[in-house]
Amino acid sequence: MLIKNIEQRIKVNKIVSLGTVAFAVIILLASFFFAYRMIQDSRKSIYILDNGVPVLAKQTDVLLNRPVEYKAQIELFHRLFFTLAPDDVYIKENIQKSLYLIDDSGKKEYTNLKEKGFYNQIVASSSMVSIHTDSISLNMEQQKFSFFGKQMITRKSAVITRKLITEGFFDDIIRSPNNPHGVMLKNWRIIDNEEISNQTKNSY
Repeated sequence: MLIKNIEQRIKVNKIVSLGTVAFAVIILLASFFFAYRMIQDSRKSIYILDNGVPVLAKQTDVLLNRPVEYKAQIELFHRLFFTLAPDDVYIKENIQKSLYLIDDSGKKEYTNLKEKGFYNQIVASSSMVSIHTDSISLNMEQQKFSFFGKQMITRKSAVITRKLITEGFFDDIIRSPNNPHGVMLKNWRIIDNEEISNQTKNSY
């Protein structure tokens, strides 16, 4: 009878021990899960600096803002790449800034325009080049974009307006001072740059 009681106590102790271990494992896994969720939620928070002190501005899912940032990056690249003045230094600085936002397809297009003498013509004719963005469409599944706008070349005697349609792809990268949106444009190309008007300026 004594032996049976001892055996029963041993079994009960085993069950209690195994239950305790299982409960501890569940608590540990739950802790890891909730810690992971907290880290993920913290990454979705947006902070601003107030005199060097980070302050939580709004806690939201930053992924909801990504399409806006993609469009802002696309618009910024085109504005930097196509806004030109009759100044070699200004042109180089704008192009350099734009190339931080795009892969080597941007450098290839810059080299192509340079070899055609486009930038030399801007300087020689004292022209100003600017663009107007009409719309930007995104295909989120393919991570592809299309840019629709107009390019204005203002010369002493005329204002030339060209259609500007480009397309390419975009990808997420780490944010940096030179690429604050954390977006890299890829495989970019100009689809249409046809002249649509040439208005002569009044001489008086």
